[in-house]
Amino acid sequence: MGQTRPHLALAHLSEEPAALRIAPVAIVDIGSNSVRLVAYDGLTRAPAPLYNEKVLCGLGRNVLSTGRLNGEAVKRALAALARFRVLCDTMKVGQLFVLATAAARDAENGPAFIEAAEAAIGCPIELLSGRREAELSALGVVSGFHAPDGVVGDMGGGSLELVDVRGATVGQGVTMPLGGLALQDLSGGSLKKATKIVRENLKKAEPQLETLRGRSFYAVGGTWRALARLHMAARGYPLHVMHGYSVEPSDELSFLEIVERVDAAQLQDVDAISEARRPLLAYGAVVLEEIIRAGRPREVAISATGVREGLLYERLDRDARALDTLIVSAQELNRQRARSPGHGEELRAWTDAFVATLDGPETADERRLRHAACLLSDISWRAHPDYRGEQGLNVIANATFTGIDHPGRAYLALSGFFRHEGIAPEKASATLRAMAGPRLFERARLIGGLLRVAFPISAGMEGTLSRIQLTIEDGKVVLRLPAEWRALSGERLLNRVRGLGRVVGLDGRVDIA
Repeated sequence: MGQTRPHLALAHLSEEPAALRIAPVAIVDIGSNSVRLVAYDGLTRAPAPLYNEKVLCGLGRNVLSTGRLNGEAVKRALAALARFRVLCDTMKVGQLFVLATAAARDAENGPAFIEAAEAAIGCPIELLSGRREAELSALGVVSGFHAPDGVVGDMGGGSLELVDVRGATVGQGVTMPLGGLALQDLSGGSLKKATKIVRENLKKAEPQLETLRGRSFYAVGGTWRALARLHMAARGYPLHVMHGYSVEPSDELSFLEIVERVDAAQLQDVDAISEARRPLLAYGAVVLEEIIRAGRPREVAISATGVREGLLYERLDRDARALDTLIVSAQELNRQRARSPGHGEELRAWTDAFVATLDGPETADERRLRHAACLLSDISWRAHPDYRGEQGLNVIANATFTGIDHPGRAYLALSGFFRHEGIAPEKASATLRAMAGPRLFERARLIGGLLRVAFPISAGMEGTLSRIQLTIEDGKVVLRLPAEWRALSGERLLNRVRGLGRVVGLDGRVDIA
């Protein structure tokens, strides 16, 4: 067995000194198709990737037919692991976790490979059982989606895991030899035979599939992400962020049938998919099609979080797990880029007070989105004034946020845009408007209007908003300033109050207290 390097220890968070908890943390995932290193900025509720690299080794190719890991694939994997060890040293990684999945689990020379791999990476390797892999995949979805409800499906090269998830509660998972490489091997390259194999194996997952009807199916794994990328291209979808991308089952089935029927080289934007993965697209399509037909989910949602993120989430304490990953991410971006980060926090409470006076309820999810918008409201202040709205929109729309779907992402991007460019509906991107939907679009105009009132008074500095009141009285939006701030009142501020009033269908005025 390889010796553990001094600063690459496999340890639980509670056993680590406080200084180590904020050091970078890395995970190496030795999968059946790829070996991947992902380093994160720390063991937090919303870890941000510092570095991400994968090598397509194909360890699981022909394992089910030969019983062994291919010698050339093993060489590529060991070379990748040695490279990853050097990179982790360079990044001063505090904790390194190394996982191995189906290929190493199923091959007769798997134990010998694990021993050589531990020597190459300089760290113990955890060989995951199918059930353990399913559990970590589900925890990855728990960490990356807000209040998830459905079934997680993690399709790798060697296996498919299915597990029910409801909020933070993870059910018992099932594993089947339905990974892309395994299915290609078992079927002898015949999609017709592959379909029969999938249907037969999915009988083992009836408990999970029976609960899927009308709920979400969370698709985890590189092959399904590749299919989603191609689906985006076919639709001309404007946002290329994979996490939270969702598709209606009927639309997805039509697309999957095309993938199964045509040569992968003919698919639009296929150049974005690695050549090594292209032959597996049809097998991924077969598996997903059969899951949709058997389970009848409400939607298929693509998850960029899986086993790796699940492992990190599992190592957080209870209080950290309970945090909202979207709010944590927004707070971090606010801390890094706002003029006065405390102002963003004050905006949350200040807008709470005004929204409470409106007719009609604000949902809990709308409230968390509004709070995130407050935290992100000043992240583009360093840009030229003519481009702050555009820059903020692009940063937010493409940020590595989790805990948010694409309509919510469009809302946040529009909120920042309206704050800088004005709240006239025609100024907004028609694409983002359609993505947000009518209600979230109007909510974005509302928070944009609130921010446009707040900033000319506060100048983006904390400690000011508690001294001004914004309420609805006698059918008007009323802003009250303290007497010593009388000079702040003027046509510009009045126009912004009236603009906010138009969003809610009222007139507006400014009073001096």
